[in-house]
Amino acid sequence: MYTRILVAIEHSAADATIVEHVCQLARLTHAELILVHVADGWAARHFDELALRESEEMRDDREYLEALAARLLAEGLPTQWRLGRGDPAAEIVRISRAEGVDLIAMATHGHRGINDLIRGTTVNKVRHDVSVPVLLLRAKSSASTPQG
Repeated sequence: MYTRILVAIEHSAADATIVEHVCQLARLTHAELILVHVADGWAARHFDELALRESEEMRDDREYLEALAARLLAEGLPTQWRLGRGDPAAEIVRISRAEGVDLIAMATHGHRGINDLIRGTTVNKVRHDVSVPVLLLRAKSSASTPQG
């Protein structure tokens, strides 16, 4: 069924929803998880062209991914992580192709109207630009920390 699952990590409370669900799926299918967060601040978007150093935000994102991956590994789930830089949708699509994933899992926030147009662009671009299934779960509003 699924062997490699890309999990889009926001570095927010929404991660709890997607991580909890995907961990259960990975246990059932014996899939490897690839956690992906995309730093999209100014430094991240211009990192290569201006030969910049990692920003504090990027270092925090890296530490968050490392800690989450270490926790999932300790729980017996094969887990890798990738920190992308730039446009979140483009990086998720690029990494999904480079890693040969067969499922992408993302949390959504259930925005409506104009909020959906503004904030739903990452999900919409990803789901239109990949040829693998995309699992979308609405983030729980009371989510606090990712659970495995």
